[in-house]
Amino acid sequence: MADYKDTLNLPDTPFPMRGDLAKREPAWVKQWQDKKLYQRIRAASAGRPKFVLHDGPPYANGDIHIGHAVNKILKDIIVRSKTLAGFDAPYVPGWDCHGLPIELQVEKQHGKEIPASRFRELCRDYAQSQIERQKADFIRLGVLGEWDDPYRTMDFKFEADIMRTLGRIHANGYLYQGQKPVHWCIDCGSALAEAEVEYEDKTSPAIDVAFAVKDVAALAQALGMKIPSQPVYAVIWTTTPWTLPANQAVSVHPEFDYDLVQTPKGILILAHDLAEACIQRYGFEAVEVVAVVKGAALEHLQLQHPFYERVVPIICGEHVTLDAGTGLVHTAPAHGQDDYVIGSKYKLAVDCPVGDDGKFFERTPLVGGQSIWAANKTVLEILNTNGSLLKNEKLLHSYPHCWRHKTPIIFRATHQWFIGMNISRQRSVVSGQSATLREAAMKAVENTEFFPSWGRARLEAMIKNRPDWCVSRQRNWGVPMPLFVHKESGALHPRTQELLEQVAQRVEQQGIEAWFSLDATELLGADAATYKKVSDTLDVWFDSGSSHACVLKRRDYLAHPADLYLEGSDQHRGWFQSSLLTGCATDGHAPYKALLTHGFVVDGNGHKMSKSKGNVVAPQKVMDTLGADILRLWVASTDYSGELTISDEILKRVTEGYRRIRNTLRFLLANLADFDPAQHALPVEDWLEIDRYALALAQSFQDDVAADYSRYEFHLVAQKLTAFCSEDLGGFYLDILKDRLYTAGKDSRARRAAQNALYHVTHSLLRLMAPVLSFTAEEAWSALTGKTDDSVFFHTWHDFPALPESTELLAKWQQIRDFRARVTKELEAVRVSGAIGSSLQAEVEVQVSGELFGLLQSLDDDLRFVLITSQARLVQAAEEKVLVASSPHQKCERCWHYRADVGKNAAHPTLCGRCDANLFGSGEARSHA
Repeated sequence: MADYKDTLNLPDTPFPMRGDLAKREPAWVKQWQDKKLYQRIRAASAGRPKFVLHDGPPYANGDIHIGHAVNKILKDIIVRSKTLAGFDAPYVPGWDCHGLPIELQVEKQHGKEIPASRFRELCRDYAQSQIERQKADFIRLGVLGEWDDPYRTMDFKFEADIMRTLGRIHANGYLYQGQKPVHWCIDCGSALAEAEVEYEDKTSPAIDVAFAVKDVAALAQALGMKIPSQPVYAVIWTTTPWTLPANQAVSVHPEFDYDLVQTPKGILILAHDLAEACIQRYGFEAVEVVAVVKGAALEHLQLQHPFYERVVPIICGEHVTLDAGTGLVHTAPAHGQDDYVIGSKYKLAVDCPVGDDGKFFERTPLVGGQSIWAANKTVLEILNTNGSLLKNEKLLHSYPHCWRHKTPIIFRATHQWFIGMNISRQRSVVSGQSATLREAAMKAVENTEFFPSWGRARLEAMIKNRPDWCVSRQRNWGVPMPLFVHKESGALHPRTQELLEQVAQRVEQQGIEAWFSLDATELLGADAATYKKVSDTLDVWFDSGSSHACVLKRRDYLAHPADLYLEGSDQHRGWFQSSLLTGCATDGHAPYKALLTHGFVVDGNGHKMSKSKGNVVAPQKVMDTLGADILRLWVASTDYSGELTISDEILKRVTEGYRRIRNTLRFLLANLADFDPAQHALPVEDWLEIDRYALALAQSFQDDVAADYSRYEFHLVAQKLTAFCSEDLGGFYLDILKDRLYTAGKDSRARRAAQNALYHVTHSLLRLMAPVLSFTAEEAWSALTGKTDDSVFFHTWHDFPALPESTELLAKWQQIRDFRARVTKELEAVRVSGAIGSSLQAEVEVQVSGELFGLLQSLDDDLRFVLITSQARLVQAAEEKVLVASSPHQKCERCWHYRADVGKNAAHPTLCGRCDANLFGSGEARSHA
């Protein structure tokens, strides 16, 4: 018996079935670096429209975690997809380098007793070492960018430009010095930014305290009524007893109703809606409401402080709520933002008796020298002793904590530098009108595009309600505020702008040490006798928030504003906001056109990752075991607008999806091994109809996926890539095509037409998958083109040949595919019964009517190839039916079809007529499939 295996056009490719990504990807990384792939992409993209994604800098401390990987992979997908979409999309990665976490690491390694200049030097060295570690992992993820020239906030020129940004904000009138309450971390010994505060549960003493009305007769006169002759108390509720020494007033809401309730303690003033709950809390039974008044009627009523010889007023404020407590709010302008705002309106003193260390100043009566936490106990004892304490109970509530130390923080008024949200710009106008910074920022948010859209409301709410930005810090490792103030008045030097630029020029050459080592006389001359250097450093959020001025404006191949900023959802409080405010304060608009927000990574059970829970998935481990492309495909497959869930089981499913894509690629490449487009290209009209359909399908798929990329909907990209490979190609077109590719004459029109379609399908598919599966796409591109010096990223989305009948083909073949699925289901049922083995052992009779009959009839004898059966008979009938029977004929040894003409040619007794013609005759004629 003859062996016809060698007569088949069997697929052949060096592209392996097993990706072995973890072992092979590092070689691709090295190759990209050796060949300067990023720089060559820039050269290939020169002259195209610009697209700039500005990198939000990760902090230079610690190895990257899975959140870092998500962030950088998303950015890389966008940059690569924009490049393939025809843009010049440079990417400059950056790092945030100043601040307390690095100081703490250096103190841990070297101790605290280090000269300040040496300490800063060690901080700089430490930050650089962390950058190198993080950079190596980012590069291993396949992220392309200017890794040889990233931006670092500790670069001398960057530090100088941070100062210049501050100078522009000062010139525009937004910078001022004042004593205001700020988030203060006792452990840090510094003010904190909003983004450095997180909320955790804390148990606090919740107390109700009675403030005696100083003049009951005056109250009666103000209310126009008689009041029983007994003491009257305004009752407040607070969870911070230690702030009572700073009390300056009690606030009520002007529109709320307040009851005057007669109790065994005396007459208590309580909000009407809360009075009943309060009375029950105090344990009083016999009570009587003697009057109900509006809060406004109580304004200016004088109260006696519960333990100081201080008289404080009742004032009216919209910030008072009925959520809890008594409806009367203890007001200490030194210890709360709302208190400060309402206190400013009533010109209350901002008296802060608490020092940087969280202890009361020695001069403070009763609690001097005590820590605020110890003072809680002291205050409670005093209140209990003098009868002012109506209730004391423990309360578990959400309380602000330092994100570094995880310890409770406090609000305390300090002399700090602020950027005023409600200050109008001095030297220019926004939108033709004078606008405050808050108004300019709100306008900028309105003009920004958000992905997902809910980000707009989130950022608007934060800008609408945020206090002035405290930009000064009391740190060592940070960009100094290069300001000179009068030693007595604290006023800025009249030549501040000029002096600031002189300092910036020095810092540009020597770094921030140029300021710290500067003798004021060098710049001030005789004025040094009356002016001194400011010792504060800038909030690190100001550093990164200035990056648009320090990077986008400084590198002429970038653009300002950037097309996109992309970060985690916490950055509405952080980098998105600090960038917005510095942009609006300097230029009157945001430094970005669009914001993209991604969620946080959680484990398979939806829990936040932590080392203590043992549920951390390290990106390094995933890369070392599965490969970076698996991690990239997981990121792309997950809807980043919510939480991103990861686990071993999820990664296993992603790996299975990757294998389907890779197997599809291998089939495509293997069947194009002997195809040379220069020699074998055929006009589209000479292709078989199913090949033209495959071309139309690939064009439609490309348009669809390119649109998803443009909308940053990568989970749809991943879903469609997988479906296209497994369903459109593997489950349909390639399944049908195998017979023709393998059995038709090597140079026949039938086979070359199929290869023409595969050529275009493969070119399109590789480019569409390249932003996500970058390593795999590059490997496959090399196998496809045979050019080791080429890259898929030197190209753009595939340019398909024109196909006027595209719409008609898509509609026709979709109906055929739907019907084929029904036939396949019938074939499978018969196969399971044991009546047939493979579908080729079957013959089918198809009974249909109407339009479907016409569609199937147009395929002629090629219908059997579409159904992958050895025989297919079409019968017009009113009722649709599919009849399956086992073929009575012999099996062709070469094509495995069961045909009546097997052995008709005695010279080749094991071949069917079609194979005989393909091998020894003129070849089979096929026009549809």
